[in-house]
Parts: sequence; structure tokens; C-alpha cells
Amino acid sequence: MAASQLYTKFARVWIPDPEEVWKSAELLKDYKPGDKVLLLHLEEGKDLEYRLDPKTKELPHLRNPDILVGENDLTALSYLHEPAVLHNLRVRFIDSKLIYTYCGIVLVAINPYEQLPIYGEDIINAYSGQNMGDMDPHIFAVAEEAYKQMARDERNQSIIVSGESGAGKTVSAKYAMRYFATVSGSASEANVEEKVLASNPIMESIGNAKTTRNDNSSRFGKYIEIGFDKRYRIIGANMRTYLLEKSRVVFQAEEERNYHIFYQLCASAKLPEFKILRLGNANHFHYTKQGGSPVIEGIDDAKEMAHTRQACTLLGISENYQMGIFRILAGILHLGNVGFTSRDSDSCAIPPKHEPLSIFCDLMGVNYEEMCHWLCHRKLATATETYIKPISKLQATNARDALAKHIYAKLFNWIVDHVNQALHSAVKQHSFIGVLDIYGFETFEINSFEQFCINYANEKLQQQFNLHVFKLEQEEYMKEQIPWTLIDFYDNQPCINLIESKLGILDLLDEECKMPKGTDDTWAQKLYNTHLNKCALFEKPRLSNKAFIIQHFADKVEYQCEGFLEKNKDTVFEEQIKVLKSSKFKMLPELFQDDEKAISPTSATSSGRTPLTRIPAKPTKGRPGQTAKEHKKTVGHQFRNSLHLLMETLNATTPHYVRCIKPNDFKFPFTFDEKRAVQQLRACGVLETIRISAAGFPSRWTYQEFFSRYRVLMKQKDVLSDRKQTCKNVLENLIPDKDKYQFGKTKIFFRAGQVAYLEKLRADKLRAACIRIQKTIRGWLQRKKYLRMRKAAITVQRYVRGYQARCYAKFLRRTKAATIIQKYWRMYVVHRKYKSKRAATIVLQSYLRGYLARNRYRKILRDHKAVIIQKWVRGWLARIHYKRSLHAVIYLQCCLRRMLAKRELKKLKIEARSVERYKKLHIGMENKIMQLQRKVDEQNKDYKCLMEKLTNLEGVYNSETEKLRSDLVRLQLSEEEAKIATGRVLSLQEEVAKLRKDLEQTRSEKKSIEERADRYKQETEQVVSTLKEENTLLKQEKEALNLLIVEQAKEMTETMEKKLVEETKQLELDLNDERLRYQNLLNEFSRLEERYDDLKEEMTVMLNVPKPGHKRTDSTHSSNESEYTFSTEIGETEDIPLRTEEPSEKKVPLDMSLFLKLQKRVTELEQEKQVMQDELDRKEEQVLRSKAKEEERPQIRGAELEYESLKNTMTDATVLLEDVQKMKDKGEIAQAYIGLKETNRSSAMDYHELNEDGELWLVYEGLKQANRLLESQLQSQKRSYENEAEALRGEIQSLKEENNRQQQLLAQNLQLPPEARIEASLQHEITRLTNENLYFEELYADDPKKYQSYRISLYKRMIDLMEQLEKQDKTVRKLKKQLKVFAKKIGELEVGQMENISPGQIIDEPIRPVNIPRKEKDFQGMLEYKKEDEQKLVKNLILELKPRGVAVNLIPGLPAYILFMCVRHADYLNDDQKVRSLLTSTINSIKKVLKKRGDDFETVSFWLSNTCRFLHCLKQYSGEEGFMKHNTSRQNEHCLTNFDLAEYRQVLSDLAIQIYQQLVRVLENILQPMIVSGMLEHETIQGVSGVKPTGLRKRTSSIADEGTYTLDSILRQLSSFHSVMCQHGMDPELIKQVAKQMFYIVGAITLNNLLLRKDMCSWSKGMQIRYNVSQLEEWLRDKNLMNSGAKETLEPLIQAAQLLQVKKKTDDDAEAICSMCNALTTAQIVKVLNLYTPVNEFEERVSVSFIRTIQMRLRDRKDSPQLLMDAKHIFPVTFPFNPSSLALETIQIPASLGLGFISRV
Repeated sequence: MAASQLYTKFARVWIPDPEEVWKSAELLKDYKPGDKVLLLHLEEGKDLEYRLDPKTKELPHLRNPDILVGENDLTALSYLHEPAVLHNLRVRFIDSKLIYTYCGIVLVAINPYEQLPIYGEDIINAYSGQNMGDMDPHIFAVAEEAYKQMARDERNQSIIVSGESGAGKTVSAKYAMRYFATVSGSASEANVEEKVLASNPIMESIGNAKTTRNDNSSRFGKYIEIGFDKRYRIIGANMRTYLLEKSRVVFQAEEERNYHIFYQLCASAKLPEFKILRLGNANHFHYTKQGGSPVIEGIDDAKEMAHTRQACTLLGISENYQMGIFRILAGILHLGNVGFTSRDSDSCAIPPKHEPLSIFCDLMGVNYEEMCHWLCHRKLATATETYIKPISKLQATNARDALAKHIYAKLFNWIVDHVNQALHSAVKQHSFIGVLDIYGFETFEINSFEQFCINYANEKLQQQFNLHVFKLEQEEYMKEQIPWTLIDFYDNQPCINLIESKLGILDLLDEECKMPKGTDDTWAQKLYNTHLNKCALFEKPRLSNKAFIIQHFADKVEYQCEGFLEKNKDTVFEEQIKVLKSSKFKMLPELFQDDEKAISPTSATSSGRTPLTRIPAKPTKGRPGQTAKEHKKTVGHQFRNSLHLLMETLNATTPHYVRCIKPNDFKFPFTFDEKRAVQQLRACGVLETIRISAAGFPSRWTYQEFFSRYRVLMKQKDVLSDRKQTCKNVLENLIPDKDKYQFGKTKIFFRAGQVAYLEKLRADKLRAACIRIQKTIRGWLQRKKYLRMRKAAITVQRYVRGYQARCYAKFLRRTKAATIIQKYWRMYVVHRKYKSKRAATIVLQSYLRGYLARNRYRKILRDHKAVIIQKWVRGWLARIHYKRSLHAVIYLQCCLRRMLAKRELKKLKIEARSVERYKKLHIGMENKIMQLQRKVDEQNKDYKCLMEKLTNLEGVYNSETEKLRSDLVRLQLSEEEAKIATGRVLSLQEEVAKLRKDLEQTRSEKKSIEERADRYKQETEQVVSTLKEENTLLKQEKEALNLLIVEQAKEMTETMEKKLVEETKQLELDLNDERLRYQNLLNEFSRLEERYDDLKEEMTVMLNVPKPGHKRTDSTHSSNESEYTFSTEIGETEDIPLRTEEPSEKKVPLDMSLFLKLQKRVTELEQEKQVMQDELDRKEEQVLRSKAKEEERPQIRGAELEYESLKNTMTDATVLLEDVQKMKDKGEIAQAYIGLKETNRSSAMDYHELNEDGELWLVYEGLKQANRLLESQLQSQKRSYENEAEALRGEIQSLKEENNRQQQLLAQNLQLPPEARIEASLQHEITRLTNENLYFEELYADDPKKYQSYRISLYKRMIDLMEQLEKQDKTVRKLKKQLKVFAKKIGELEVGQMENISPGQIIDEPIRPVNIPRKEKDFQGMLEYKKEDEQKLVKNLILELKPRGVAVNLIPGLPAYILFMCVRHADYLNDDQKVRSLLTSTINSIKKVLKKRGDDFETVSFWLSNTCRFLHCLKQYSGEEGFMKHNTSRQNEHCLTNFDLAEYRQVLSDLAIQIYQQLVRVLENILQPMIVSGMLEHETIQGVSGVKPTGLRKRTSSIADEGTYTLDSILRQLSSFHSVMCQHGMDPELIKQVAKQMFYIVGAITLNNLLLRKDMCSWSKGMQIRYNVSQLEEWLRDKNLMNSGAKETLEPLIQAAQLLQVKKKTDDDAEAICSMCNALTTAQIVKVLNLYTPVNEFEERVSVSFIRTIQMRLRDRKDSPQLLMDAKHIFPVTFPFNPSSLALETIQIPASLGLGFISRV
């Protein structure tokens, strides 16, 4: 198709623009041949008439489709031209933040002026082993390609990094070297890769300076050769330098600085060791203050000085040499301050005792007078005589500056030589990779000799680059058998000839330098005479006779001739050099030695490379005996020679190109200046690469990819089984011009623009198909809409008519209802009136009758009350009359009786006076007395009775009297009340009168009060209403507050629950972290152990083999049999000789790096120990608070074992430092170091040479620091250990006493009958606890809480003791029964044998119980073997066992069961030596097997399963209550009886962890090659992901894929892993953990590759990934592993796939993405959005504003800044207890195992 046919309406083109270089526009109408004007519409909205050139009639460049914009490779663009390249770079740099882009074989790197997280070790691991075209462009991809081709092709490689100052050349070269150092490692423990990287700070300090374009500009070129051995590990390096900018030492332009080292020295002048240098501020020295910018923002020169010194130390430059370097540099600064005074026009002098010169001479160790003299004079030699001539002030100043430059150049070379010596290796170099960091093409306003040399070097490199690109293009065409046509490309050989040929510019310059009176003007005239008008590339400026112009490949450059001769000569007075050579300072003469002695030993030849001779890039002074001709080689001559040598080296290697671009001159981050970018692209050869590619067939497709992409352009009849023929037929129809494409063997080659045309056809076809589909779908939708509307109308009509009918019926019903309502209403009104009248009448009657009844009642009540009053008054009057009458009668009786008594008394008195009376009376007195006595007695009796009666009567009388008195009192009160009542009646009458008066007043007041009351009532009602309203509001507020409180309570409950869940999760995470940290410690310990064994083997090999060199065993297979593996658990005496021999072996491989690593490891282990101790304390506190002590006991035991194992691990790790710590003095260290050197080098080295090497000082200083650190740690640990030991001694003593008492009690209890035994034990324990209780009661008297907690724990202990005593009693009874049974059987057997054996035989041949044959029913599940058969057992059962046969034919875990049965028998015999030996041999043998066949998944899985089963058996039969819950009674009888193997269980657990980690590494190595191909590259759903048009311009030398893996391959491999583990009987929980780890590896590797591959970030690829993930989930369901947590590990990958498919336009989409992608980090989300690439034109790119919106929303998210997932991460593994139901006595040992020497017991 003709190109003009593509210029149709809406086609987009590029037009030139003075500001933006190129501007995009759109055609407003079709172009027709002959049109002179194009109507264009610019993007900013303006219309433009673009006039075509009438001569050339060239149309503007067409713009690539948007789908091609942002390609990884510029050559993949359909239209290859300058605006397309510029636009693609700008889009990638500004929009996608991608700084690397391929341009064929060139990597274009744009300096972002910002630190990017794309250079970490995870990125290095991601690029390692990948093909160059498979990943996104990166400097690591170029480095990996070079490393891979070196290993595959056995050919040396080189990476050429070029660009302007400030473009990032040095950083790119640094990252390339870091990649080699990380990927390859070093061949020894000398850390060569660290030394290679350490050379960068030194070279930057002495060779870099601040310029106006760059704060850290390299002012020299360097070529670093990194040497590799046969296993492609770094063994050394060598550096060559080119064209140091010496003029910067004495002159700096405005805003520039001298070399960094000078400012670093001035910033460190206050250090004590620098006082002798007598330095000060940088502004005090002429050589550092000219630029006026002594400080770089953000850079601390003092810190940089410390880094420089540290790097010098690491590279072996001793402290003395470092101070020597600083003395020379300080001397140069002081030399710059030397001033001259003019005597006359031809002579000058230095002031006497000039301080700067005096300091310079002191520092240099030279004579002051001589130096003062030769700075102002020079010696001239003629043929006959020599004389001394004074020089002018200007000449003296130039001579001073020349001397300073010369000294600095010599020092620079000396440092480079010593760096090369430090990087040199005695091991033979097999191959190398060279990294060339050289200046790019330069053009300034004033260009001098330096720019001329730089551009000359770039001309040579560009020629080599063009030839290499042309060669690769030719190879590609020949490989595909495409007819080769010569492509015209720019050849810059004429320009090179102009510079370096005979009578060229350099030749004429050297010739003019030899002329006595040669000047820059005469040289310019010679140039004009020789080349002007004869060479098209040479021109003369119009307005100058002292300049010339050269047409370089990049641009025209005008050079000023002034200074060319002087810089080329680089003249230094010999007398000044002689003065310096006579210096007392030993280092200074070394700088001026013969060049041959300064040759670096690294320039020695090696196989596979061209021999190179080290030629210094700077002029040097020869020995006095050399000729003047040899002495005066010009700078141009030297540079030309070194450049030729460099080109020879590059031509002998495979080059890789990195072109660094500076995006702007202001160092703004991610700012793109199109003008500057285009200028550099033209200068660095990128556009030339594009032009060469565009001249041929730049676009290349495989037939299958072409068919997949353009299948839509084919008809069904065109599709054939042969894809190649199908593509040919279609292309012939689509593109009639056959010159526009070519068919190769595997690819189709297209001319520029043809892919864009095919894309246009495809887009048109798809658009037409879309229109047809839209037409059909829209018609169908409209038809459906019409049918829906018609159906809806009918439905509406039906419902309306029904509604109307219902409304009429409703009207009729309402009319009838209204009539009925009226009838009933009228009746109701009349009835209501009647009822109201009747009710009123009844009410009136009721009120009237009530009134009459009440009146009648009141009358009756008054009459009744009057009668009562009369009754009481009459009764009272009668009683008054009665009382008065009674009182009168009684009074009369008293008077009468008184009178009668008086009469009788008088009569008796008269009788008593007569004597006769007495005589009469005395007659019969005695009888009467007796009678009277009797009467008295009777009367006494009667008296007593009467007295009793009287007493009773008195009581009755008293009671009656009291009643009467009370009645009397009541009557008196009544009387008084009556009197009072009478008085009251009178007063009441008076009061009534008063009250009547008051009543009248009250009535009047009442009216006024009522009026006020009414007002008050109204006011009160208003207040009440307001209060009610307020009350209602308050109630509402109360309800709202109640609801709020309820909601807050719910929220608080939810938050508390969430916090509880989060804290639980956090605790689980902390536990996993601790477990992971512990398992990492085990892994590190295992690695150190393997390293130790490797060192021992190497030492053995080196001691036994006298030949130089050594064989190195594979680092991945190292012995795990270390003598100290179980030193903390097993105290064998036979291990002592081995340990005594270890120090002698460890002293030999003393290595400072290993020592520092171990020192760091010890510190980490101490910290880990402290963390574990804190964790253990916390767990113990939790256990004490818990209620179920028995259930918590196994956890406590596990924590203690974990802590003990950590201590053991720390102890084992510190064993490696014991011998190093014993070396206290420098002599011992030197002795050990010399021994190491003797073993590693073929020739011996004396102490002086060793000391000069600088590494001894490093070892000594590191050892001193380590000793100080270890001593401080040892002291602190010693104090803590002493305190703990003292406390433990006290506890041990108390426990011993308690143990003795318990033994005595046990002895006493054994003598008691069983019934009394428990009671006695309980009594004793209760007594003891009572004593303790009393003691602790006194102890905790002041703290009742502690006492209460103690009492609770005491009760728990008592309960536990009672339970234990019961269990012990049961166990004793059971054992007694068994003992009786065994005794009975033994007796029967003895009787049977005594019948057949004579007594003599019985005495001579004692019966051995072990050899007694047992019946099968008596088998106890034990296996017996002899001690000498132990090695045979281990050999047959472990070392030579084939897992496949065991897994197929025998029960799972059979070796574990057999080993445990052997351990049981040793435990039964109470043979601790046998148990210890068997377990140790078992563990070591398993390690041997895994070391030997550690890369076999089946073997590792088999021994992981058996190790876990062995561990479970040790737990199941340990006798601990927690492990015996699921045992049968028979299994409980098989428990171990004599030994507690808890420590060995911990050792086996550690071994299982190591095996698990090895299993993970094995399956990772197997899965890794499959994952990317199966999960990303393979199209599981055919036709979903259309192939994006790419140039397919991968490097032809890329390694071809060995095979394509699919998702089915991954699933088959996973199924294979699962079936193997199931066959081996692995625990289901452990299988789940392995599945989780496998899926994490799959997800992490897939996501990491997705984040590094722009071509994989598309919508269709997201669908493929989600389908693949669903297949993996289906596999999990099939294997019943959905609850293993494996699915959760794929969550980041699932979210990344969803992110590729969701909408990415609006703010709602951003919010949805932020909430959806919670498993991805912010960096990963932004990276996926930046990489998102549409496959079709119908998709849209993600806008920059949308990405910024995402970043703003995620700015508060706290997640890791790391971009890639850690694919090497291993989840912490646990081994849940899984008891076996298999009975040991039923296990049969097959004969195939060869274990006939063991017998069942």
C-alpha cells in the first residue's frame, strides 16, 4: 500500500515546532497527490494550514496508534522516526514513571533525579535468570544478558555506558556492578564483590567533581573488568582510566568545584590526625575557592571522607598510605597558595619564608631553598652547555599549576594501581565482563582540547556501535533467510581519519609540539592549509583564525585552538620533578617510578580474552636514563594508544549498550525537556539505530502471533491447517505490494508503517463488526422495548377499566350504605333524646329521694344521740348517789364498831387488875399450856394456809384494786372532761359568735380569693401545659439518649469484640513471628554448620593435596555432621578428643568476614534470647492465672523446650567464635592469618608483605571491637548468670531436701498396705502444706491479695497431688499384677527347663531372659539389636533405603516405627548409652541422606514424614498425660519407663523444621520455571488475549526457552507433590502447610513478574489470571485443602487481576479500587496502574490524574514501600501432635529391608 493512502481524514501526524520540537495534529480532510497544503487541527484546538516543501514534497510523519504508545522497545513502533521515539520516551517517563526503554540492543536510561525503589535485592532476584525481552527494560536486564551470554557462549562481555555529564552514567555502571556482585557471589570468603563495590567511593572522591550540570560528574573515563572463574563467580577486578581532567585541579569555572577529595579534607581538618596537614576552610585555598560554590546541598563532606577512608581500608590501603595520600593532597592545596612577586618583566621571586611554600615543603619532605629556586627558574640545555634562566611571574604561575596537575595525575594513577592490586586475584581468570563508564558527546560554547578528545573517543565508539548494529541486523536476515539488501547507514570513518590518520589533526598537533617555536596560531594555519576545502568534514569559522569546525556524527562542533599545544605537551620542569624525587617522604618518589613497575598485576593474560597491557592514560616522567623522545610522549598520543587498546578489547567482547539521557538541565525530578532530549538522542546513536532498523524490515511477527492478531481479517475459507501458508495468502490480499513484507523461516518481516496499516484494517473491521453488532443489538433492543411498551399499554388499559368498574360498584355500595346509615342514624337520634329525658327524670327523683332520706336519717340520729346522752347522765347521777350513800353507811359502821371496841377494852382493863382473876387463870395452866401449844401449832399451820390464801387474796385484791383505781381515774378524767366540755361549750358559743363575724369577713375575702384563685389557676394551667410540653421534650430526649446509649453500648461491644479479635490476631501474628524468627535461627545455624563442615573439608583437601589451587565442593551440599550438634544435650566422653582437635582446625580458616558475620549473629542471638526470655515470662504469668493447670502444662513444657533450644542454638553458634576470641594479641592473629594465606596461595608471604596488604589491620581492629563487645556482653551475662545460678542452687538444695523427705515417705509408704498408703501420703502432704501455709501466712501477712492467690494455688496443688497419688496407686497396682504374671511365667519356664537340663548345666550355663523364646501373643512392640549392629541398622534403614519402594509396598512411616521400637528396647534395658547413640546416629544419618539427595523431592518428603512420625511416637509413648489421651490401654503399656526424651524431641523438631525448609526450597526450584509460563504467558482461554503488535526485536543471542509450560503442567506437578506426600503418610496438617507454601510461591512469583512486565498488564490478561486462579482453587477443592489457608496467599494476585479488569476513570472507581485492593501495597497498586496497557484501541489508558487520585487516597495507608513480594519467604511451620492408632506389636519387618539381625521382643 502506498504511504500517501494513509493520509486520510482524522489521520494523526507530527509537524515540527520550534518549542516542543514536534507537535501532534489531525488531518481535517484526505490528502490527494498534488496537494500543496494540508488542513490540520492541532491538539490545543487551533486549525492550521501546513504547507508542504515544494522541492521534496515530503509529507509529515504519521503518528503511531495509541495502542503502540508506551512500548518497551522503540523498534516495536510501526512508524520509526524521531517524533515517535521522542513521544514514546516522554509517555513512559512522565506518565508511567518508567526510566528505562529498549531501542533494539540499546538500553535508554533517563535520569529521574529522584531515588526510585527499583534497585533492591528483590528486583535483582526477579531479573536473575530471565531473558532480556521477557521483563520490562532495566539495567539489571542488560547485566543479566551479559552474565548469561558469558556463561553460555564462553565469550567475554562488555557494557558500554555513555551519556552527557549528569545523565546518570556512573550510577548505571554502579548498579550493573552491584548486580554482578549479588548474582554471582565470590569464589572465596574474601568478599571480592564488596571490594569491587568499595572502589566506587574512592574513585568518585578523586575523580568526580561538581559541575554546572551535575553535582557528581565523573571527570575521567574508566573501564572496569570484573573477572570470573570457571564457575562464573567473581574472583577480582581491574580498572583502566582515560583522560583525567587535570585542569580542574588548578581552575574551576563559576558554580563548579574541584575534585571532592579536597573539600572532604578541608571538612575533616579538625580531626586530630589531620592537624599536621595544617588545613582550614575550603575558601582559604586558591585551588578550591575559584568556583565560589564550596558546598553541595545535601552532601556532608566530612561523612563522605569517613566513607572514603573506610573504602580505602577495605581495599587494603593501610593507614600510613592513607595519611601519605592526604599529605600529598594537602600539599597541592598549599602549593596553590604560593604567590610570586615580579622583579622585572622576565623574572620573579617568592617572598622570603613564604608560609604556603614552607608548609608544602614540610609536607612533601623537600628542601625549601631548592623548591623556591626552581619555581622561579628553569634550566635550558643546548648542544654545548646548560644554563639557568629566570622566568616571568606568569610563567612561574603556569609552572606551579603544571606541577600541581602533574602531582595529582601521578597520585591518581598510584591510587588506581593500588585499587587494582587489592582487586587482583591469584586464581586464574576464566572470563570477564567489562563495564565502560565514559563521557558522551560534548559541545559547549567554548570547546578545547578535552572536548576534542572526548568527541574523538565517541566517534570511535559510535563507529563500533554502528558496525555491531548492522551486523546484528544482517545476522537476523540471514537466520530467517531473507534476501539481504545493503542498508545505507552513516559511516563516520572519514571523521576518524580526519583526526587520527597521517597528517590528521592529532598528527599535526604532535608535530607542532616538537617545533621549538610552535604556537597555537601556527598549528591552526597548518590545519587550514592541510584540510580546508579538501575534507568536507573540516571547516573554518568565518570570524576567527584561531578555531576550526569538525562535522561529527552528532553535530558540528567549533574548537578554539588556544591551549591545545600546552595541554597536549603537558609540560613540567624536570628540575621540579627531581626535587620531589629527592623527598624524604618515601611515598612521594613512588609516584614518579618507571611505568613498567606501576603495571597492575591484573593485566595478566587469561584464557578466552585478548592480552592487554596496562598503559597509563596520563603522561609520566621516565627514569633519568631514558631518552628525551621516550620521555615526551604527548597526551594526544597516549590517549590515541589507550583508545585503540580499548577498541581492541571491546571488539574482542560482545558489547551491550546503555545510553543515559539527561531530561532537563535544572535537575527537576520527572521533568522532560524535548529539546535537550532530542539533542542527546541524536548524539548517542539512538536515532541512528532507529534509522538502520527503519531502512529494512523493523516490524517482525511469528506466524502464530500474526494469525492470532489478524484472524479477524481472514475468512473461514482462508484458514488452512498450515499457518504459514494461511498468513501468506492473507498478506497477498491485504498488501498488494510484495516489497512491503518478506516471509522468513519463523517470522514475517514488515516495512515501516505496514503494521500500522494492518492495525488500521483490523480496527476498521472490528469497528464495522461493532457497528453491525450495535445495529442488530439496538434493533433488538428497540423491538423488545416496543413489545414491552405494547404489553404495558394493554396491561394499563386492563387495569384502568377494572378500576373504573370497581369504582362504579363502589359507588352503588356506598349509596345503599348511606340509606341504611341514615335510617339507623335517625333512629339513634330519637332514641338518644328519649334516653336523655328518662335519665334526667331518674336523676331528679334520685336526688329528691336522697334529700328526704338524709333528713329523716339526721332526725333519727339526733334522737338516738340524745337518748345516749340521757342514759349516760342518769347513770352518772345514780352512781354519785350510790357512792354517797355507801360512804355514809360505812362511816356509821366504823363509828359504832369503835364505840363497842372501846367498851370491851375498858372491861378487860378492869379484869386484869384483880388478883383472884389471875389465880383462877393459873389453875390448870400447864394443861392449858400444852393445849395452847397444840393450838399454837395448829394455828401456825392454819396461819400458813391463811397466809397463802391471804397472799392469793392480796393478789386478787391488788388486781381488783388496780382495776377499780383505773376505773376511778377514768371516771375522774371523764368528770374533768365534762367540766372542760362545759367550759368549752361556753367558749364555743363565744367563738361561734366570733366565727359568724369572721364568716362574713371570710365570705368577702373568699370572693377576692376566688378571683385570685381563678387567675392563679389559669396561670398554673399555662405553666402546667408548658411543663407538660417540656416533659414531653425531655421524654423524647431521654428516649433518644437511651437509644444513643444502647447504640453506643452496641458500638462499644462491637469495638471491644473487634479489638479482641484484632488483639487475638496480633497475638497469633506475634506467635508466628516468634516461630518464624526461631526457624530462621535454625536455618542460619544450619547454614553456619554447613559452612563449618565445608571449611573443614577444604582444609583437609588443601592439607592433603600439595598442588596449587584446590577443588571446591558445591556450596549447596555441605555436611551436617558437626561434632557439636548435640553437645548441649549429650555429654559423651568419647566426643572430647574431637573437640580438643577443633581449635587447631579452626585457627587455620580465620576469616575476618566470617568473624564479623558470626559476631553479628551472636548479637542477634542475644537479642533473640532476651525477646524469648520476655515471651517466656509473659507466658508463665498467663499460665499462673489460668484455671486449668493440667491442660496448660504441655504448653509450658513446649515454651521451656523452645527456650532451651534457643540457648543451645546460641551456644552452638558461639562455638565458632571460641578460637577467634582466644587470640588476644596481634601476634596470634598474624600467625593465624599467615597460615590462612599459606593455605590459599601457592607462594608464601612474609609478615611485612602481609602487613602491607592492609587486611591484617582490618582483622585486628575488627577483633578488638569484637572483643570489647563480647567482653561487655560476657560481663553482663556473667552477672545475670551468677544471680540465676545462686537462685537455682538454693532451689536445688531445697528440692534435694524435699526429694529426700519424699523418698523416706515413699519407703515408709511401700511398707504399708495399699489401703493405708494413700492416706499416709495424703496425711504427710497435708502436714507439709499446713507448714507451708503457716509460713506463707506470716510471709504474706501484709499483702492479703498475694496470700489469697497463694491459697488458691495451694488448693490446686493439693487437688493435683491427690489425683497424682491416685494415678500412682493405680500404676503400682497394675505393675504388681504384671509382675506377678511375669513371675508366674518365668517360674513355669524354669520348671520346664529344669526337667531337661542337668544341675551342672544349670550352674555352667545361666539362663538369659533375653533369649527366651516368646509366643506371638506376648510380643511387647520392641526390637532388639546388638550394639555393634547399630551402624548396619542405620545404613540399611536410612542411608541405603529407597523411598519409592517403601512408599509403594510398606506401611507409611515404617522406618520411624522401627527406630522407635529399637529405642523402646534400649529404654526397657535402661541403657542410656544405647539410647543416646541410636538417636544421635539416626539424626546424623538423616542429615547425610538429605545432604546427598537433598534436591530430590521424594527423598526429602519421605524423611520429613518419617521424622515427624518418629517425633509423634516419642510424644505418644512418653508417658505424659497430655499425649496419652487417644491411646489404647495396650499402647499405654508400651510407654517409655526409664528415660525422659523431651530434649531429643526438641532436637527432632528442629531437624523436622530444617527438612521442611529444604522441602520448600526443592519444590520452589521445581515450580519456579513453570510459574511464569503457566500462569502468565500461556493462553489457557484461547482467543481472549489478542496479541499486542510488537516488534519482536529481542536479542538474537537470547537463550531460547527450553520448553513451554502450561497451567496443566503446574497442576500436574502440584498433584504429583500431593500424591507423593500422601504416599509417604505425611500428616494432613503438614500437607496443608506445604500446600499453603506452594500457593504462596506461585502467587508471589506471578505477581512479581506481573509488576515487572508491561506487556502482561491488560484487561484480557487479568481474565486469564483469574481463570488460572480459579483452576488452582478447584484443585484445592479436589484435594480437600480449602481450609489450609492456601487460597488466602493468592489474594494479592487475585486483587491485581481484578485491578486490571475494573473501571479506572471516576472517583467512585478510585474508591472501589482502594477498598478492594487491601492485600496490595500502595506501590504495587500504582505500579499496576502505570503499567496497564490496552491491547485494543477500544480500551483506554489509565490517566495520570486517576493515578494521583489513588495515591492521595492511599497516602494514609501504612504498608511496606517494597514493590515486590518476598518469593523466598517461608511460613513458620508447626507439627501438631498426630497419634498413631497402629499397634506396635502388629508391625512386621519385611525381609527386603535387610534387618535380619534385629529380633522382636
